[in-house]
Amino acid sequence: MTSTSFSVGRDCQLVVIGPYGRIDLTYVTAFESRQVTAPVRVDCIDGTQMAAELPKGWEGHFELERGSPVVDDFIAQAEAAFFAGTAVPAGTLYQYVNETDGSTSTYQYTGAVFKLAQAGAWKGDASVKQRLEFFAGRRTSV
Repeated sequence: MTSTSFSVGRDCQLVVIGPYGRIDLTYVTAFESRQVTAPVRVDCIDGTQMAAELPKGWEGHFELERGSPVVDDFIAQAEAAFFAGTAVPAGTLYQYVNETDGSTSTYQYTGAVFKLAQAGAWKGDASVKQRLEFFAGRRTSV
């Protein structure tokens, strides 16, 4: 249950189901998602302006402190499948949000593909930060 009257980062839990099974991400420090749209604008002859934003999927990223080789191995497996000529199936991402009223909202991102945008910088006495980016064809409330 949330401890404030507004959402904070700890009110969110994430589950990633990759093309080869569940990916247990260690030490997620941030998650961000945003809707992708294609704008349509119409200038009517009478001067009226009309608009639409057509849904074109969702994108976002995870920021991680590397606590295990799970993300590296997941990306290596997908890359190996690609170079072997095998299609890499899409995955699914689940976001669970503990709402301020005690309920839980669940969002499902389907058709998700992933990219390891930052594998990490290895330096003495510093944690290794990683960034896993994703694109999903759709987000639904379940």
